[in-house]
Amino acid sequence: MKKRFKIDGIDCANCAVKLEDRINKLDKVNEATINFMLSKMTIDIDCLTEEEFENIMMEVRKLVKKIEPDAVIS
Repeated sequence: MKKRFKIDGIDCANCAVKLEDRINKLDKVNEATINFMLSKMTIDIDCLTEEEFENIMMEVRKLVKKIEPDAVIS
């Protein structure tokens, strides 16, 4: 399942790359890309249901908050 999100509050392009790398290491994440200039995140997660997708996105949000406390995914 692939979705796009707006991601605000990332300080620099290097921070976006750092987040992208860490998100890609999570279980069931096939690919995550963050475009710093457009404030967009695309994430492809290997899941069957919307509930499973949301559970993995909760992990993604926790990771983002840990690395970039001011970042918001919407």
